[in-house]
Amino acid sequence: MPIRYGAHCYLFTDSWSDDRLHILNTAKATGLDVFEVVVGDDVTYTPRLIRQRAERLGLALTVSPGGLWPVNCDLSADDPADRARGLAWHQRQLDVAAELGAVAYTGALYGHPGTVQRRIPPADELPRTAEGLHALAKYGARHNVAIVIEPMSHFRTHLANTPEQAMRLTALADHPNLHVLLDTYHLITEIRDYAKAIHAVAPRLWGLHACESDRGVPGGGLVPWDVIFATLKAIAFEGYVLLETYNSSIGDPPGTFAFQRGMFHDPCPDGTAFVQQGIAFLQAGMEHGGDGE
Repeated sequence: MPIRYGAHCYLFTDSWSDDRLHILNTAKATGLDVFEVVVGDDVTYTPRLIRQRAERLGLALTVSPGGLWPVNCDLSADDPADRARGLAWHQRQLDVAAELGAVAYTGALYGHPGTVQRRIPPADELPRTAEGLHALAKYGARHNVAIVIEPMSHFRTHLANTPEQAMRLTALADHPNLHVLLDTYHLITEIRDYAKAIHAVAPRLWGLHACESDRGVPGGGLVPWDVIFATLKAIAFEGYVLLETYNSSIGDPPGTFAFQRGMFHDPCPDGTAFVQQGIAFLQAGMEHGGDGE
């Protein structure tokens, strides 16, 4: 499969609903192959309508829990009841993903973003988390939806900050439908060697969130793109490369959405321009395999 390029809906909108279907047309017109939509308790739409539009346009869909996600729905929680609630909650999101015909359900699914336990981990924390991931991967397999976990910075989680930690979880979970996505923005604070990071997850690497260090358009920041492109070429990567940021011109007043998401600068004033510039940069880099930006 050739590399498929995509973008998160938050480049264009602060949520998702049936009246945002036209954004799929915009995404396709910018040259995207994949589009990521959100799920959550405060996100309401008709999956059939989105699926029909996406199929007509030739866009694949991915899903991530960007909407309201109750903090007590956590596969890693100390309380077994919270872990059970977490599995049930994720399964409901997977039901939506299946209705959408989505290829994957992605994110920090092993815990809850924003929950950081500043302690020596209990001996059973990773095994019990892996047990939930195994059940989730099994459920996803029945619906033909890949389960893709994303390591995040230590400001967002304590469970999987590095690629090696994500791979440990996948090994403990031991299910072929469990994969890994690397986010180049989150990795900035967690690793020093991007080539080593990519090689570490190569057997399970589903895709990449191609994000600059300031969440702006890829290129020109701190992320070592030449190393990333060369390493992806070296492992013969064939997967998904997705842009992700928050549109910083939308909301009332303008810019409110980005501020609500903790972005206090102007990383994405125009989603369409962001995608066009970002995809051009990424495609050129992948074509030349890191031979200079």
